[in-house]
Amino acid sequence: MKTALFDYDLPPELIAQEPAEPRDSSRLMVLHRADGRIEHRRFRDIGDYLRAGDLLVANDSRVIPARLHGHKSTGGKVEIFLLRKLDQAGSEWECLTRGRNLVAGVQVQVEPLASGEEEPAPPVEATIVAVNPSGTRVVRFAQPISPYLHQLGEIPLPPYITAYQGDRERYQTVYSRPEGSVAAPTAGLHFTPELLVALRKQGVGFETVTLHVGLDTFKPVEAEEVEKHTIHTEWAELSADTARRINQVSLQGGRIVAVGTTTVRTLEWAATGAQGIDPYDPQACPWQRTAAFAGPVDLYIYPGYRFRAVDGLITNFHLPRSSLLMLVSAFVGQHHPEDLDWGRRTLLAAYEVAKQEGYRFYSFGDAMLIL
Repeated sequence: MKTALFDYDLPPELIAQEPAEPRDSSRLMVLHRADGRIEHRRFRDIGDYLRAGDLLVANDSRVIPARLHGHKSTGGKVEIFLLRKLDQAGSEWECLTRGRNLVAGVQVQVEPLASGEEEPAPPVEATIVAVNPSGTRVVRFAQPISPYLHQLGEIPLPPYITAYQGDRERYQTVYSRPEGSVAAPTAGLHFTPELLVALRKQGVGFETVTLHVGLDTFKPVEAEEVEKHTIHTEWAELSADTARRINQVSLQGGRIVAVGTTTVRTLEWAATGAQGIDPYDPQACPWQRTAAFAGPVDLYIYPGYRFRAVDGLITNFHLPRSSLLMLVSAFVGQHHPEDLDWGRRTLLAAYEVAKQEGYRFYSFGDAMLIL
């Protein structure tokens, strides 16, 4: 399947520059996979499509203050964007950098953010250790910086959000806990505490997994053919208690509704790779719907994949040519195995409707519920 088939045009004015207020006032497109039927609602109405015994599963990872600012000894300004911790202590990181002549051996003084504290944190010395073939840098800090990130860094927003000046906490989900992501699992941004309580009263369960989101999640697929793309790896965890709850709900006839594509990748890995099953072997069936695990996930889901753990999906509108768009296309087409392109065609047709109806796209944008 050609990657170009997952391209589409989007007017820039439809890229959301700020979140809906309140969170659950965002629009909700409901897409029915069986026949492609579409309904237009508000996110606060999502309970109308869920029933007692269903289970929402969400990614509780929290975005770290990954963007650091500093300068070289020559005075040149430097920006360091933390991507991935390379040692247990948190002294060495893979980073994106912005600045001139940032070659191996260059030293950078990272400055703390301006604050009202009488004694702000001292600057931290950093050294460019290596330049990777991909263009990222290995940066070694003079001391572990994880405990001081909230004094040194700021929560990053995606590059297509250029005008937002509000509270960066709006780029976190209300249930986020462990820090580790450099981008938010944005499908969960629509939930409010009040909505979660209302769903619980309705009999809808709520559990969390953890997948620390990396920037590669949003990169366009550059391979000419979808199948030749090499998917990125992210760290994830599914606890034994949550796996047991998911399996119990499934045995009792409830639906597992994933909040976001990162949750889908975690749950589907728990149903395949964590149990030693080839995810693209249509004859391979897990002995249980999910199994507990903690470790790297590199599951690449595109049309033709057979879903084993997820029955419904809450997601945002995704970038063209992204692996996320391919994952959602595969999910939409799940009920039409005789036509591997049905999901892509149906999803992109829904995107065209969204554009005509003025839906807001990407991280701060509106949501889809796919059942």
